[in-house]
Amino acid sequence: MTELMTSEKEQASQWFRTLRNDIVSAFEKLENDHTSGPFSEMGVGTFEVTETKRSADDGSDAGGGLMSVMRGGRVFEKVGVNISTVYGELGAQAQSAMAARTGIPGMKEDPRFWASGISLVAHLQNPHCPAVHMNTRMFWTPHAWWFGGGSDLNPCIEYDADTAHFHATQQAHLDPHDPTLYPKLKEWADEYFYIPHRNRARGVGGIFMDDRCSGDWNSDFSLTQDIGRAFLPAYVPLVEKHLKDAFSDADKETQLQHRGLYAEYNLVYDRGTKFGLTTGHDANAVLMSLPPMAKWY
Repeated sequence: MTELMTSEKEQASQWFRTLRNDIVSAFEKLENDHTSGPFSEMGVGTFEVTETKRSADDGSDAGGGLMSVMRGGRVFEKVGVNISTVYGELGAQAQSAMAARTGIPGMKEDPRFWASGISLVAHLQNPHCPAVHMNTRMFWTPHAWWFGGGSDLNPCIEYDADTAHFHATQQAHLDPHDPTLYPKLKEWADEYFYIPHRNRARGVGGIFMDDRCSGDWNSDFSLTQDIGRAFLPAYVPLVEKHLKDAFSDADKETQLQHRGLYAEYNLVYDRGTKFGLTTGHDANAVLMSLPPMAKWY
């Protein structure tokens, strides 16, 4: 049995909120500063912030969060930055999924859980600017706790220098914790963000971890924080680099087709999508990651 970990839960949920605020501010600055080049004549996009609620089966409060979405901006076609803290009891379907993955005993006898995290997906107007995904989270049950998350880059038009910068920034934030972490989490991301029915990766990778519990909560929380801190310096320079790039109709077509891959992965394979929907979280928040437009052939 673990402790209730009230203090640790509060620290984690507060950190995810702080990270959310930092990212929203950075994205708003990108949107406001884009004054020349493609899409600069469009109106400045703004985040619409909505409170999300989760209700238990009996209708009682089971937590919630904030869904912050910007649509139709001159930099961001659609970007969502969500945070949530939810709790209650895991239903039978969620228990089976968790038990199969983590091997945690006792969930049937005591199915209480608590989870908090941040989830972000950005789809850009300019096809030369890469899409991106990031999330970090903490999960608790009476029998165990763990952290998870990471970030991965999803360009429709790949640039080797961009991929190198994204990965090098991740590694620079992981190496102080353990020089063996980055190659492990990179390999994990390569395996996790793979689309079997397409026989290809979703993007150019990044880092990913799940069920992280070394037994030292402070150490694992610090690692999770640095995964979050790596995101802005890894990603924002790539957007700034390509914001003013000219593009063709063929480039836009490539972008829309690549978004189809992103949608397929999130709806068929993504654990976070499945968990959110099976535990009764706000469906709009769970499906925030889907692109505004995509194509299939």
